[in-house]
Amino acid sequence: MTRLAGKTALITGAARGIGRAFAEAYVREGAQVAIGDIDVARAAMTASEIGSGAIAVAMDVTRQDSIDEAVATTVETLGGIDILINNAALFTAAPIVDIDRADYNRVFQINVAGPLFTMQAVARHMIARGQGGTIINMASQAGRRGEPLVAVYCATKAAVISLTQSAGLNLIDHGINVNAIAPGVVDGEHWDGVDAFFAKYEGKAPGQKKQEVGAGVPFGRMGKPEDLTGMAIFLATDEARYIVAQCFNVDGGQWMS
Repeated sequence: MTRLAGKTALITGAARGIGRAFAEAYVREGAQVAIGDIDVARAAMTASEIGSGAIAVAMDVTRQDSIDEAVATTVETLGGIDILINNAALFTAAPIVDIDRADYNRVFQINVAGPLFTMQAVARHMIARGQGGTIINMASQAGRRGEPLVAVYCATKAAVISLTQSAGLNLIDHGINVNAIAPGVVDGEHWDGVDAFFAKYEGKAPGQKKQEVGAGVPFGRMGKPEDLTGMAIFLATDEARYIVAQCFNVDGGQWMS
């Protein structure tokens, strides 16, 4: 299918995991994709494996100069940006009494400031271009409620949902649709790290938390990156043009809102 034929996308944190799945799906749908990642070597390897529809772009979402350069490189190489997916994020966990201020600042820089200022840079391009566009922010079911050990990460994803609502209401005046996707538990490298945090703080054996949360998903298993691609494609099509400032759960039935 070619539902995204002629469109160009910048996806942050796309060298692996969910971001890579989005990039692969978008290229299959006819889009050209810039794989933005701080690990530019892995981004380049991913782009080469996806094929001629993908390019690698060095991108550190904690640095404005890096954001601006990644946007400029994408525009220069692909001719513009029609779609932005803010996917880059970092997980952390700790009891409230053990939260470290430096860790807090680092996670908020990546998970909140990163999407905000990447949205800003891409929106400025889209407004100047005058053709509208699509912005998709990656939230999480963690942004829907608190968790005893995950206060900082939950707060960042709640902030992403709020930013999506505000940006969506503001940027629709320019024909830019801003929405979000809230995954549940998605298997992969990311969750291996999450499992390690719970092993540390809950005294669980490695892999035990992962098995428990997978068993708790109504669908019957943890999600896979590919389970999220349908929503990411749909939100970038003209069929979704009347959807503004919403956050969609794609989580196997874990959360209802």
